[in-house]
Amino acid sequence: MRLRLEPVDEYMHELGPEPTFNESMYFNVYDPKAEIGAFFRVGNRANEGHAEMTVCVYLPDGRVGFMFQRPEIADNDAFDAGGLRFEVVEPFEHLRVSYDGKLVMLDDPLAMADPRSAFRDNPYLPCSVAIEYTRVSDMFGGEPEESHERPGEEFARGHYEQLVGATGTITVGEDTWTVDGAGLRDHSWGPRTWQAPHYYRWLTANGGREWGFMLSRIARPDGPGTRGGFVWDGGELRLCDRAEISTSWQGDDHYHQQVSFTLGAGDQEWKGTGRVLNLIPLRNRRDGRITRISEGMTEWTLSDGRVGYGLSEYLDQIVDGRPVGVAE
Repeated sequence: MRLRLEPVDEYMHELGPEPTFNESMYFNVYDPKAEIGAFFRVGNRANEGHAEMTVCVYLPDGRVGFMFQRPEIADNDAFDAGGLRFEVVEPFEHLRVSYDGKLVMLDDPLAMADPRSAFRDNPYLPCSVAIEYTRVSDMFGGEPEESHERPGEEFARGHYEQLVGATGTITVGEDTWTVDGAGLRDHSWGPRTWQAPHYYRWLTANGGREWGFMLSRIARPDGPGTRGGFVWDGGELRLCDRAEISTSWQGDDHYHQQVSFTLGAGDQEWKGTGRVLNLIPLRNRRDGRITRISEGMTEWTLSDGRVGYGLSEYLDQIVDGRPVGVAE
């Protein structure tokens, strides 16, 4: 499948006619010395009249500061919604994330399984973020020359990812952390509903600025789905044609706690394990369906002993109160 990716794709794309057209950027970061991590997302849904804005900060003391809003927007001209703003300084090389707003502070992040109660019953603190993201790896992905999605299963017409370094500050209440870490960013555009995948697993890892990986497993209810990803190692981006994952679950609600994975490219293979340090479950509802997206800040250890950090994102449709992907 041939992909197109050009520097102009770092900027906003023409708003499509689809009711569910979405253009989004996402950034994550973890600093192992400061023991602080975060992710940020803006998804413009101009045809629905709003954006999706998410800020999530994993604090060293185990609390999670979180905010989600659907601010009104009328166009797809910028990633700037609800106090969260993304700027392209130099395409593929340098981007900027800033936030000025508030977070609900969760001593127990699992309380977000019931968002109404979580936002009502917990305290809020002001938050400001200023982080500069700079290139580590080559780009992965782009827009296929031919559509790769089936009708009703649209999730991203175009999509690319990149490992990045991240420096700046995060302030929550009266506390400020200087961040010098690493992470991953992505950019997607095209029609999207969170109910399109049966379930997916998206693992991101960055070992300082020397190595990292991304593993993607997307399941369909009526077929094998897709498996793939990349490994950045030794200054080279290796596209993976094999991806296996197994999960140990915690509690009756089945939150992922331990992850084992294998990525393969030709005759090369990378194996490792992930230990979830902290997890917050998010929820999306549309047309009577419930989707859970569990966001786990995770410590990754390769079989050769190298250690990195990143997010393990588990999306599941919830059927009869149970996530559909627990069997894998």
